[in-house]
Amino acid sequence: MQSQSAIRIVALVLAIVWTGRGVPCQSVTRPENERRIASLPEDQQAFERFRFWTSGLPQSELQPAGLAPEGAEAALLTKYAAWLAEGGFGREEVAKQIALLKKRGPAADAEFWNKYLVSERRDWVKLEPNAFLVEMVKGRKPGKALDVSMGQGRNTIWLAQQGWDTTGFDPADQAVAEARATALRLGLTIHTEITTDEQFDFGENRWDLVVLSYAGCSQLARQVQRAIKPGGLLVEEAFHTDALKTMKIGGSLCGPGDLPHAFQELRVLRYEEPIAKPDFAPRPARVVRFAAEKPVE
Repeated sequence: MQSQSAIRIVALVLAIVWTGRGVPCQSVTRPENERRIASLPEDQQAFERFRFWTSGLPQSELQPAGLAPEGAEAALLTKYAAWLAEGGFGREEVAKQIALLKKRGPAADAEFWNKYLVSERRDWVKLEPNAFLVEMVKGRKPGKALDVSMGQGRNTIWLAQQGWDTTGFDPADQAVAEARATALRLGLTIHTEITTDEQFDFGENRWDLVVLSYAGCSQLARQVQRAIKPGGLLVEEAFHTDALKTMKIGGSLCGPGDLPHAFQELRVLRYEEPIAKPDFAPRPARVVRFAAEKPVE
């Protein structure tokens, strides 16, 4: 999720909260979190402190309706500044925390995903392709596929094995490198980029399949609907907001009916909100599954 140009804090917020893969956050108190991050460098502390705070917010605050990204960013950071002040941070220190996020956040986010997906992979992080994706593309003629937030390439690799011309992107450079190495070992060709949702060129009428597997909710609706070819397919799975009742989750949260409402340019093939074993959680929780096709005019 980074580029050579300066990245504004809005990109950080989108990367961490809005389009981040849904990862259950450990249930710890604020003092416990402060003790946990105490030995980290100052800039990384600021990032992890912000991540801890956002993990406890309701979805309505993370994705306020009717606000442009800049407005949502300002509203979120105003609340975060107040939270810092309540925790004992003085005015100058609050400003410093925000500045550290602007300077360091995107790189720290990539480091987090490298650590999560590669260095310290949890036993319950799924390495197999998403089961809903496998089901929905069965019998479909392979074409050009895009895997958003590809991680270590589990879906990208599987699609390539099925004959799809597959592109994936992710900010986590080590995870993408693992995907490339796996493809090379298997004799497969995949196309990859180390970049963010904000910088990636989705194009127009470019993809026969777009995969959003724990890669946010509806934030990319405009880009995805424009990018899918007529007759092309979107397959998405994410956490349902009901999952927050039993675990803390950062990112990839959808409310009831969010996806059909957001992707109105597509024809719904299947939509469900079951209790199931998520790809990124240690126990069952409610998820959303959505498959839709772009009409052929």
